[in-house]
Amino acid sequence: MLNKKVSYQGKESIWSYVIFLKVRELAHYLTSKKEKLDFVKPEYEIERIDSYDIRQKILSISYVDWKKLGFSKGTLHYMKQNAKSDKPFTLNSHVLERVKAWENLVSGG
Repeated sequence: MLNKKVSYQGKESIWSYVIFLKVRELAHYLTSKKEKLDFVKPEYEIERIDSYDIRQKILSISYVDWKKLGFSKGTLHYMKQNAKSDKPFTLNSHVLERVKAWENLVSGG
């Protein structure tokens, strides 16, 4: 998440750099070098991929179909454990692509 890009001060920066700038801004505020402090901008947005639909898709994938897509049984096993739990989880982009490919494979698209 810290490598996600965000528009800040008129240019695209990654979150880790924006956090660095905000910490420096806080230091300047605490040492009276700066009178204003703004932690509202840029606004942090979380894009969750562990929606109910994704969880249901993961739970409905068979191990045979998953193997056809080139992944191991263990990967699907842990994904199914995550999908069953109430906790948020993430998927690597290539795994998410395979989940979507499986959906197209099943629906005939």
